Amino acid sequence: MLYQLSYLPGMSAPQPSAGRDDKRTPMPGHVNRSGRLNRLRGLLPTGSLQPGPPDVPRPLGPPTWPTRRPYHAGMSQTATKPAPATGSPAAEPLLSVEHLKTYFPVRSGLLQRVTSHVKAVDDVSFTLAKGETLGLVGESGCGKTTVGRSILRLIEPTGGTVKFEGKDVLSATGASMKALRREMQIIFQDPAGSLNPRMRIAQIVAEPLVVHGIAKGRDELRDRAEKLLVRCGMPAAAADRFPHEFSGGQRQRIGIARALALDPKFIICDEPTSALDVSIQAQIINLLDDLQSEFGLSYLFISHDMAVIKHVCRNIAVMYKGKIVERGTRDEITENPQHRYTQSLLSAVPETDPRTQKQRVVFDGGAM
Repeated sequence: MLYQLSYLPGMSAPQPSAGRDDKRTPMPGHVNRSGRLNRLRGLLPTGSLQPGPPDVPRPLGPPTWPTRRPYHAGMSQTATKPAPATGSPAAEPLLSVEHLKTYFPVRSGLLQRVTSHVKAVDDVSFTLAKGETLGLVGESGCGKTTVGRSILRLIEPTGGTVKFEGKDVLSATGASMKALRREMQIIFQDPAGSLNPRMRIAQIVAEPLVVHGIAKGRDELRDRAEKLLVRCGMPAAAADRFPHEFSGGQRQRIGIARALALDPKFIICDEPTSALDVSIQAQIINLLDDLQSEFGLSYLFISHDMAVIKHVCRNIAVMYKGKIVERGTRDEITENPQHRYTQSLLSAVPETDPRTQKQRVVFDGGAM
């Protein structure tokens, strides 16, 4: 079957010039930071704007559509991902971690010589796309928090490569590292331990702005701090109070407001709900989802709770003894786990129905 190209409103069909062939020049496409074509070329399938002989309809080739935008909370889980456009370059990941290692020396003897090492992180590799939430799950002590802190260089890693938007994080120094820290932030596991008890909340939230010289003057700092607190569900009057005057959930909201102060692109959520009860957990998770949709944030969500990870993340990496033993999508990990340790984690999740009998899978820590 033959099709005639239909022009958009406001467009007129080109007229052939006398004495020469009808050579139509395709509209130039603008490529933005994410590599997508401009809005006009994205409206029609590739191949529908190919020139043909004058007055002769040209059959359409198989359409290829632009790549689907990154997943964020609230999108349909059952949507089929379209095939990427032929010949379009793959989008560069926001964060790339390759063969990351963080070893801690063990000293003994009178001279405190290094006799061995604790391999907290041992050859960990993964990538994180823009707008994505990657879940890092595992038991306590498996090295999840050390991975997050090593990425930010709060703990200096022993080896490996960490690249953020193509920039090498581990080799950055001085002003270049300070600029990278504006783009990468962390929400700590213990909100009470991460908030200075001697500082008022306005000072805590505005401190990153002072360090990076973004805002100057007491009035501007105060205004920004109050706006961040209100966005995270806290009253503006909380700016004059001290951390000990708030509950655990409120302290976590203050920590999230501080992490948002520099308008980062990537946030490490280090078990942000582990010290909270179930109802407050739901509020914090919903807040993180809303912030991701509003600001286009990317999360590395660290947790030992498979139920929380399953709800929050679309891609999951399972960690055990410093290594990632299994990695895949949420459905692949939860519905068809391949590693024995992943099966053990899933079998440990309690059932809401007491009449349901679940077979417990015991992992003895054998071969990785």
